[in-house]
Amino acid sequence: MKVKYLLTIFLTLSATLIANTKFAPNSECKSCHPVITQEYETAMHKNSTIFKDPIHKAVWDGHPVNKKKGKYKCAKCHTPTASNIKDMMGKGTKGVPDATDPTHTEGISCAFCHRIESIKHGDMSNSNVVSKKEKHYFGTMKNAIESEFHTSSSDNKNFQNGNVCIGCHSHKKNKAKLNVCSTNISNEMDRANCVSCHMPKVDGSVSNVRETKKHSFHGFPGAHTHQDMLSKYIGLEFLKNIGSFEVAVNNKSSHALLLHPLRLSQLRVSVERNTKIEKFKPEVFVRVIGKDGKPTPPWVADAVIKDTMIKANEKRVVTYKKQLQQGDKVHVTLGYFLVKPKALKKFGLEKDEVAKKFYILKKETFVVK
Repeated sequence: MKVKYLLTIFLTLSATLIANTKFAPNSECKSCHPVITQEYETAMHKNSTIFKDPIHKAVWDGHPVNKKKGKYKCAKCHTPTASNIKDMMGKGTKGVPDATDPTHTEGISCAFCHRIESIKHGDMSNSNVVSKKEKHYFGTMKNAIESEFHTSSSDNKNFQNGNVCIGCHSHKKNKAKLNVCSTNISNEMDRANCVSCHMPKVDGSVSNVRETKKHSFHGFPGAHTHQDMLSKYIGLEFLKNIGSFEVAVNNKSSHALLLHPLRLSQLRVSVERNTKIEKFKPEVFVRVIGKDGKPTPPWVADAVIKDTMIKANEKRVVTYKKQLQQGDKVHVTLGYFLVKPKALKKFGLEKDEVAKKFYILKKETFVVK
């Protein structure tokens, strides 16, 4: 009961950190930041709501807090600018997303991210503390030109070291204190961090008010979109032995290959010889949470029952028993499913193309010499 009470207090406090705060709509940013806005339209930040993300909606539809209490406690990170976020997350209140309310469909908006003043660290999860100054935005551009629409500053250390992301992307524990999803990352200045990997510098001006050659990409490469921009953090290696060969997956990133417990990764290998192709059983990398030794939804789980996911900075080697010959082509594909195939039916996603798709992260062919 004590844990449940503390969790309620924490969630209520989290909501009050951003409740009753007005955020400029995304549409206001387009006139001055057309390139960034176009990128943002493709990002999961824009599409984080239950109205745009069918996987997130499927999980929320089955959550007991939704079914029994009519609440949407995912709002803290998925719909943070909702006008009734306090009702969604508070004690003794009801609040659910409404497609007719524009504050519920903005997703993780431009104004919300750029008004994150600091991060409140918590045991169950972190929270974002936003600036009370409605049109003052934080960023990384120094000596920014004054705008008639807003003021800005580049002295917020959370934007400089990438910690602006860890209000939502640090960790999330359930009522059993199980860390359901965690990056386990500590961002440090001048080293790889959330922003340097997921907002890389690309060609194009940051605005049409002040021309720049480069800007930080606002499409936020991740499991859903722009996966090709993350492929450089994965290395595929090949080694021929006598009677066998090895394929290595080198995870060069600062967190596990996949984080969400619904995800599943596969290493698919085949050997082509004289136009004939032999396929090997896919190697599976997965983290399964559950209870009593069986997989369960995140809100039921109290333990990790299986974890073969490739960890941060880990090189995983897989051995295949086959004598290779000169000229053989070894085709290697590393990819993943957003939802484990066995879990599709459980969440009613067996017909959803996004959930069913096998996404390719890295693909290479090695020719045996």
